[in-house]
Amino acid sequence: MSVHFTKKEFNSRQSKAIAALNERSLDGLLMFRQESMYYLSGYDSFGYAMFQCLYLGSDGRMVLLTRAPDLAQAELTSILDDIRIWKDVAGMNPAQNLKQLLKELGCENKNLGIEYDSVGLTAHNYRLLDSALAGFCKLSDASDLVNKLRYIKSEKELEYTRTAAALADDAYDAGIQLTKAGAFEGDILAAMQGAVFKGGGTYAGNEFIIGSGEHALLCRYHAGPRHLDKVDQMTLEWAGCYRRYHAAMMRTVLVGEARPEHHQMHAVATDALLACEEKLKPGNTLGDVFAAHANVMDSSGLKEHRLNACGYTMGCAYAPIWVDYPMIYKNNPMVIEENMVFFLHMILMNRDNRLAMCPGHSVVIGSGGAERLSRTSLNLEIK
Repeated sequence: MSVHFTKKEFNSRQSKAIAALNERSLDGLLMFRQESMYYLSGYDSFGYAMFQCLYLGSDGRMVLLTRAPDLAQAELTSILDDIRIWKDVAGMNPAQNLKQLLKELGCENKNLGIEYDSVGLTAHNYRLLDSALAGFCKLSDASDLVNKLRYIKSEKELEYTRTAAALADDAYDAGIQLTKAGAFEGDILAAMQGAVFKGGGTYAGNEFIIGSGEHALLCRYHAGPRHLDKVDQMTLEWAGCYRRYHAAMMRTVLVGEARPEHHQMHAVATDALLACEEKLKPGNTLGDVFAAHANVMDSSGLKEHRLNACGYTMGCAYAPIWVDYPMIYKNNPMVIEENMVFFLHMILMNRDNRLAMCPGHSVVIGSGGAERLSRTSLNLEIK
């Protein structure tokens, strides 16, 4: 199947989105986030790299404006039955096509929400859109409208997330089997990504991150894989991804031997992780969770080596990144609710002695608190 949710579930999501439009006195929503399009219709594509927009009216009507390469994509992966195409010709301005579509839909002089905070609406395309719709309708930033609906996961979404978590464990198992002195980072990454594909998963929203030696301190992937030294450290950050739903993990693996500082950092980081899990309960705030993380690390003398965030929500995500917002940071007032999903990462990176320790995994919030989705031990891995 190419559509991964029932029509009933899509109808429920659309009804909630329409209710949110009415609460904000909006007549419609212009969506440029691929996650929003997928959530409300199932449409699954990287066509957001070009100009495309999904319109949802307060009357429930949905229309997709996209390019010809995504016509079949929308027909086969979504419940959409009204798909419009703008043609690639010299001098084409797709924002004018959108204006004509909105005029046909009776949106002139109406109040429309728009997802300004979107990878799919580049500054260039925004300028085209702003010029085309000037004086035609009133636009209000509604970047958070669908995103807020996505925080609470349905039973099917949690099923996909649990599958993604199992794939993340499979990826770690495959990669760790190859981890030893002299191993090539490229082989480790290939094994990890291959395990996800073999398990029925798909590409994650961003690159798997691998770094050894002093590159174990990096939070981003960088080009240029190396061979592991006889005594080495390797930080991995990756995600299982199933039906676009993610469950991320993070580990620092040691090769040959562990320095005393590694043991201390590992003990502190895992204690912080457990403290965060304890605070991840319905009714608490994300600020409470960050405070638990900071208290453990700061009281252990490692404040200058931690980060200013220790996780974020997870869900369906598209490139360039699997991060879902908001993040877990100081004084974040967001209240934790049942059926939310979070990735917790306890990142310690000592730039003075060039040592790293970064355990992390995903959890789902139940009525009693956080349920760990990973089966992988938090014990320090030394190969």
